[in-house]
Amino acid sequence: MITVENLTKSFPGKSSPVLALREVNLEIDAGALYGVVGPAKSGKSTLARVVALQEKPDRGTVRLDGLNTASLDGRRLREARRQVAVLDPAPALNAERTIAGNVAAPLERLGVDGPQRRNRVGRVLDLVGLTQRATQQPGELTEAQRRRVAIARALVAGPAVLLADDPTAGIPADEAGPVLTVLDRARAELGVTVLLTTQEGSIVGRVCDEVAVLDSGRVIEHGTVLDLLASPGSRIAETLLPAIDTPRAQTAAYDRAADVVLIGFATVGALLPEASMRFGVELATIGGGLARVGDTPVARFRIGVRGRQADSALAWIADRGAHVTHLAKGPCSVAA
Repeated sequence: MITVENLTKSFPGKSSPVLALREVNLEIDAGALYGVVGPAKSGKSTLARVVALQEKPDRGTVRLDGLNTASLDGRRLREARRQVAVLDPAPALNAERTIAGNVAAPLERLGVDGPQRRNRVGRVLDLVGLTQRATQQPGELTEAQRRRVAIARALVAGPAVLLADDPTAGIPADEAGPVLTVLDRARAELGVTVLLTTQEGSIVGRVCDEVAVLDSGRVIEHGTVLDLLASPGSRIAETLLPAIDTPRAQTAAYDRAADVVLIGFATVGALLPEASMRFGVELATIGGGLARVGDTPVARFRIGVRGRQADSALAWIADRGAHVTHLAKGPCSVAA
């Protein structure tokens, strides 16, 4: 487990210190894939460097499995750092070495013998799906494949934590999927705790269990991705849920109108039709759409309801776990 307590970090500025992190608190379970999202200069990379023990905070503590890293120095600090691998946004590979040679480099520095080194390199190359590329040079691979080589190199020494700082930076969107899949496999098959930073909320929606949103060095929201989808005003929800753009005249044609967030196979597929049948109302989808967060289907619909029991139908939908925001005839809305 990674525990971040009241972390504050500043850097010298022209006239006054620049606060990169402000009283940051996080708990990341062992074996989790945790995302930190925020715009440029929000503090994501600084947080990654502090957790990796590459930077010392001004105040606050980073605990790795309960160990207070602030008290470490010398040999104990070096040992703790070996448990945390870092994948930089633009990792460099040795152009003169093969893919297997690049991955083996950390083990060579540690003095691992040849047979054990080859076994470990083969295992992580299989994990990242590049076994067939082992004898090729980095220049023969795509940027996305080179990023996967860098992940294999970070994992080969068996760290407990992998910090992936903007792991899809510079990679075309249609090639980012395999890189994220590799991070998910590292968590699932090796038990590595993965802390992923990114500017793109859609990235955490694809692979992360939990997420924190950083803005100007502060955590402004955090929680499981699915819980945040149903949270009014959540930035993650606005990023991951389908947009709604329905003319007011279309909404006004119904007795009641509401925006509804549905999460999960059974809820997305059955809840609205069941409400219509149970309460004898006409229920129409007039905006929004479907999406997928990891393996979970989610939806945000604007629905129009006609019938005497329209209010009861909407209340029943909310009672079954959907988040329902009633749209008033005027400019106000009320969340149920």
